[in-house]
Amino acid sequence: MATLNLWADDLEAASAWYTTVLGIEPYYVVPGGYVEFRVGDREDELGIIARSYSPRPQPESPGGVVVNWHVDDVRAAFARLLELGATEYEGVVERGNGEGFVTASVVDPFGNVLGIMQNPHYLEVLRR
Repeated sequence: MATLNLWADDLEAASAWYTTVLGIEPYYVVPGGYVEFRVGDREDELGIIARSYSPRPQPESPGGVVVNWHVDDVRAAFARLLELGATEYEGVVERGNGEGFVTASVVDPFGNVLGIMQNPHYLEVLRR
């Protein structure tokens, strides 16, 4: 993955919300059109595009692909996202056979699905 793009009708509000969620300011801004954050250990790019630039109509309800961002504590991150105004898409789920894979997902206030995950494999790759 190089960049994950999300859509928002209100780009300024989305930029402010993700600034709060991520604890960082966007590093790249095109006023009224696009903001981009560098996130995590590998500085993956999270871009938010003004929905008016969408080449196709966006679906009325969230769904489709869920990209999971690694977090150290899914339960705490999930609770924080809900406190900040996201809504539950899928609650906390233990995956596998007790191997430490845990996921949850929310719908952000702008209609995008945001997945979070505790992922031992991700941590193993980082250690290498």
